[in-house]
Amino acid sequence: MTDTLIRKTGRAGRITLNRPKALNALTHEQVLSIEDALDAWATDPEVRLVVIDAAGEKAFCAGGDITALYDAGRAGDLEGPRRFWREEYRLNAKMATYAKPIVTFMQGFTMGGGVGIGCHASHRVVGDGSRIAMPECGIGLVPDVGGSFLLARGPGFLGEYLGTTAHRMGPACAIRATFADHYIPEDQWPELIAGLEEDGIVQLVADRARDPGESPLTALQDRIYAHFGKDSMAEIASSLESEDSDFARDALKALSRVSPLSACVTIDLVRAVRAKLTIHHALEMEYRFTHRAVEKGDFLEGIRAAVIDKDRNPRWQHDGIADVAQARIDEMLAPLGASEEETT
Repeated sequence: MTDTLIRKTGRAGRITLNRPKALNALTHEQVLSIEDALDAWATDPEVRLVVIDAAGEKAFCAGGDITALYDAGRAGDLEGPRRFWREEYRLNAKMATYAKPIVTFMQGFTMGGGVGIGCHASHRVVGDGSRIAMPECGIGLVPDVGGSFLLARGPGFLGEYLGTTAHRMGPACAIRATFADHYIPEDQWPELIAGLEEDGIVQLVADRARDPGESPLTALQDRIYAHFGKDSMAEIASSLESEDSDFARDALKALSRVSPLSACVTIDLVRAVRAKLTIHHALEMEYRFTHRAVEKGDFLEGIRAAVIDKDRNPRWQHDGIADVAQARIDEMLAPLGASEEETT
């Protein structure tokens, strides 16, 4: 079975992620094949737009193939994971700046690497079953694949909240947080995709869009602003601890599950990206962390606890958020010199 179905249908370049039993987790080979297709279609006069969807109902793409990265890291191979991240980020940048419309249909789970494929498109469609999140801090990473760029664009300090708590967004929340554009009921997607293939007119997407309703995040915006606008992750946690509310308790519970180092770096990362809001700057900053993640971060331990042993009891480098020194945060985001030039 082919992991990625790539073809031209009518006026559309078509990409279908085809690993439904693996929740369409993205492999290195898929990254390269998708990039090759986009390169070919960029100058193909027969292709007016690109449509990306996925097989199965459970997930558009629930993340990257992190088990392969774990195996490489455990074997002492630092360059393999770094090469994957470099080439994945190159694809993310290409999608975000592509000259032709890209339409993505994100059913079920869209997380991590799936956000990189689905949420940098020019026209991003979600339905009732869509659940989008950036859960990287829970495995010792930071929101990457350009996720820090999307988080930095969100209103208020919503990005800091979503990036550290891994809050799952339904369709209305995803649109509010700038991870999606259009809500269209999923039973209408096949007909819409057929129309896009036949006519190559991207306006069909907006014509089908409906009101997703009020985002539950709207009711939380004042609390998110009050707590997640603090200067550091440590101050955010302290602020949450001072409030007796379901929101504060839920946020603290979510933060208790993630790598303290990753959460602290995420706050600084999102704010650094917000100060210079471009996809290339975001990916450059993210790569500074992921380049070091296997050797100096909590990545291997996070994958061990969540995916390999599944004991859900990671032994992070730091006991808690308050134990992470600013020097460690700065170290993980420091420029890489020659290695950084490879990503630009």
